[in-house]
Amino acid sequence: MTPSAYRIRKANRVDVADLPAIERRAAQQFLDQLEATGLTVDSLNHVNSVADLALACQAGRLWVAETAIGEPVGFALVLDFDEYAHLDELSVVPEHGQRGVGSALLRQVCEWATAAGYRAVTLRTFRDVPWNAPFYQRRGFCIIIDSAKLTPRHVELEQAEQQRGLRPDRRVAMIYPTSTAQSND
Repeated sequence: MTPSAYRIRKANRVDVADLPAIERRAAQQFLDQLEATGLTVDSLNHVNSVADLALACQAGRLWVAETAIGEPVGFALVLDFDEYAHLDELSVVPEHGQRGVGSALLRQVCEWATAAGYRAVTLRTFRDVPWNAPFYQRRGFCIIIDSAKLTPRHVELEQAEQQRGLRPDRRVAMIYPTSTAQSND
């Protein structure tokens, strides 16, 4: 399938129940990265709750990628961190990977954040996993050295990751300034 064979749209209440399974399937790509990342097999099964996804859906901060026949194959979840739109999750099922679905979801999030007046899109990810930081860097994101320069919620998120056992030397915060921020500077 080509990227045009997919559609990105705002999620609806019906979608929400399918998204944890998509997140779990996407997380299986990390099975050969456990030692390098600090992840465990159990942690790969820890996904966003239906309740949290429903709240994001209601707030208009959740998008779904679907095939031409309407099968959901990916999603993007954004949290509101004051003047930052924080991309909390971007998941695509492996059999639809490498087809532009993740890029299309990311583009939608960045366009939405710009239109909504956010200063930037932020995220946390693994530094050296090819479909993590390198993927985002190719799409205009830059590594942030110090999360404390953003908001207290960014710092709390970093601390929570460390408490869950993620290796801090393998994690990075990233930022994509919106055109709104650039025009205000």
